Amino acid sequence: MLEKIEGIVLRTRDYGETHKIVTLLTREKGKIGVMARGAKKPKSRMSSITQPFIHGQFLIQIGSGLGQLSQGEMLTSLRAVREDIVLTAYAAYIAELTDKLVEEKAPDPYLFQQFLQTLIWFSEGKDPETLVLMYEIKLYQKGGFAPHVSACVHCGESQGPFAFSIAEGGFLCTQCRYKDSEAIGLPEELAKLLRLFTLIDISRVGNISIKEENKQRLRQLMDRYYDQYGGFFLKSRKFLDQLDLFK
Repeated sequence: MLEKIEGIVLRTRDYGETHKIVTLLTREKGKIGVMARGAKKPKSRMSSITQPFIHGQFLIQIGSGLGQLSQGEMLTSLRAVREDIVLTAYAAYIAELTDKLVEEKAPDPYLFQQFLQTLIWFSEGKDPETLVLMYEIKLYQKGGFAPHVSACVHCGESQGPFAFSIAEGGFLCTQCRYKDSEAIGLPEELAKLLRLFTLIDISRVGNISIKEENKQRLRQLMDRYYDQYGGFFLKSRKFLDQLDLFK
């Protein structure tokens, strides 16, 4: 049965001389794989709609296994993302992270919208570093290993100051900090940002201004946290790290 499905291209891989297998994050079906026959041919109508980060309506023959892509209509090209090497790197990172952490055929319209809006904000010039931090936490919530940042992990104390414990999985208050000697003390500003990133819908983001040093601290914290709980090697993160060296 043919179904019209809204989706975003997460990744593609070649299949044979002329075909592609396309992984889509869709609003209705979750993450799915589809065969795009002839998509490697430059003049194929499939070629343009199977580019990374294309947001479109796809007509798909759904079956028990790999679906068949019949045709597609572009809704958002996100061309500005694909034409900027830095934005492409950030988009590739969140696409790979999404692909690794999201189960197949498990629809989550909220997460789909968060992913789409993050890419749209990239293309409209909003700070990709901040947006990635926000999206990551939402993806970790989906994966079941997001840090507990609403209160102390152990006693439930909601008043800071807090330290961030990777081993304990979130905030520790002053009284409970002894539980992890390697917990990292957080200024109140950073604790509030982590709470905000957990709660706010990305579509509601204005121009959040974060000091560069604070973004770097949060980035280091999230990288260490993912290394502890994420479990998947990410090629795109290595490329992002290399880009950071040239800042």
